[in-house]
Amino acid sequence: MTTLSTALTTTPVIAILRSRSADLFPAVAEALYAEGVRAVEFTLTTPRALDSLREFAQRLPEGLALGAGTVTTPYQAEKAVEAGARYLITPATSLPVIEEARRLGVPVLPGAFTPTEILAAWQGGATMVKLFPGALGGPSYVRAVRAPLPDVPLVPTGGISLDAAPSYLAAGATALGMGGPLVGDACEGGDLTALRERAARLVGTLVEATR
Repeated sequence: MTTLSTALTTTPVIAILRSRSADLFPAVAEALYAEGVRAVEFTLTTPRALDSLREFAQRLPEGLALGAGTVTTPYQAEKAVEAGARYLITPATSLPVIEEARRLGVPVLPGAFTPTEILAAWQGGATMVKLFPGALGGPSYVRAVRAPLPDVPLVPTGGISLDAAPSYLAAGATALGMGGPLVGDACEGGDLTALRERAARLVGTLVEATR
């Protein structure tokens, strides 16, 4: 079973799947995996996301870390892990969710933005901290926050373009969370070939940036 840390060491990006339906999540995840993405998040705000996660977890490709996103309650955390999620991501810092993730023995990435929120999440038991919304402050904000908090692994997420992605790693981000700019409309029946082209381009630039 591939851990999140191993997946992000290979390719430092978590692909975020969010749509009006989760029916195509497995096909999209497989297309991303084929181009080198090794961590994928199924967001729980999508109808039937848990069902899709459970089904995909039964045939998970070797080396792919599957997680659940937009987890906002301990109950959701428990159900996501029961369905096969191996890490949890939240939109904000919820100490009850962090505590439940620790009880369940899975990594948790709570969302935070200000230094106060980031430190609270880290001291509360976060595995890494999802810097959200990541594009708001840009790479310069990542660099500024890491100066006083160098030990906190940051995963900027939200509105980061493919072209800007390497600059976040250069600023000190551990990895990136990427939804729309990477996934596009693939979860709603969009072109999987175009998705694979975007993924291949992103993976290539990120791997090069970490050398």
